[in-house]
Amino acid sequence: MSILNEVLVFLAAIAAGFINAIAGGGTLVTFPVLLAIGIPPVIANVTNTVALVPGTIGGMWSQRKDFHSQYRRLLKLLPVAILGGIGGGLLILNTSEQAFRSIIPYLILMATLLLAAQVRIKNWVASRLGHVHKEIHNPVIMISMVFLAAIYGGYFGAGLGVILMAVLGMVIDDSLTRLNFLKQALGFAINLSAAIYFAFSGKVDWAIAFVMMFGFILGGLMGGRLATKIKPELLRWIVVSAGLIAATIFFLKK
Repeated sequence: MSILNEVLVFLAAIAAGFINAIAGGGTLVTFPVLLAIGIPPVIANVTNTVALVPGTIGGMWSQRKDFHSQYRRLLKLLPVAILGGIGGGLLILNTSEQAFRSIIPYLILMATLLLAAQVRIKNWVASRLGHVHKEIHNPVIMISMVFLAAIYGGYFGAGLGVILMAVLGMVIDDSLTRLNFLKQALGFAINLSAAIYFAFSGKVDWAIAFVMMFGFILGGLMGGRLATKIKPELLRWIVVSAGLIAATIFFLKK
């Protein structure tokens, strides 16, 4: 990889880390950039997942005070999150580059639409609090839905946080803050399990992954410091616009 490409990837990772810290959707920046510099789609996807792991620790750590009130749910859901993450990883590694390339526009478009609907979904979840009882009566539904979300997370992952929040809001009756901790913890477990599986697959471009890791961490720190000075909604719609442009470009290339 040329110095110019390394700089481009590093800057994209900084931007993505910054975006993730404030609004979410950073993968919609880094993944298209990796493809643009010529990284094969599957390798770009798994490398992006591996590089994201250190950056996801911060969000979970910032809400660690909620762990003691959520550990029973975590004990129930972490195994299926890990299995789903590995399952999604297994699926992507058994998808050919050509086949994955053909569905990239749809994946980017879906992730973009999820990000666009993020606030509506969050408000919908908040409106359901106090009216959800499925967790007690039918835990199979909760476990199954988290497992399916985890498979998606291991396979592609962009928009996973929005999906997890929607799933948890449908099946768990709790405060939005504590649901957000569950989302962070499960998302970390899904990404980590998929990343560990990818690490032994021979498909990770480690040179790019390490450059991106530093970029994600630096961008996340910058985002954390500037979070109160930037409107998340404005940043979210900038990312949504970029995602729609990227999806359109990939559709035109089909």
